[in-house]
Amino acid sequence: MEIRRDVFQAIADPTRRAIIALLAMHAMTPGAIAGNFESSRQTISKHIQILTECELLKQEQHGREIYYQLNPVKIKEIAEFIEPFRKLWDERFDKLEAVMKNYNSKK
Repeated sequence: MEIRRDVFQAIADPTRRAIIALLAMHAMTPGAIAGNFESSRQTISKHIQILTECELLKQEQHGREIYYQLNPVKIKEIAEFIEPFRKLWDERFDKLEAVMKNYNSKK
């Protein structure tokens, strides 16, 4: 039985978000990824496994090395899901800013 992890639970973890940020620059080996953290390689490998199970990362073999990279399709799906919420909060912050400016101008 295959366990499907929730992508939002996966990105809730700060270490996994940091791994995603690293891989946004370029593909990396697990050892290169782990070299950016104080955690053990085993711990980082577990984070990579979770991100891969959620299809946020893809792996590609080059000779004996495995390189991980972001899966842009899955990242785009997340961005599209979040976009309406971002717009909502932008509108609310714009309204709050207008209220604050109005309040400060009356002082």
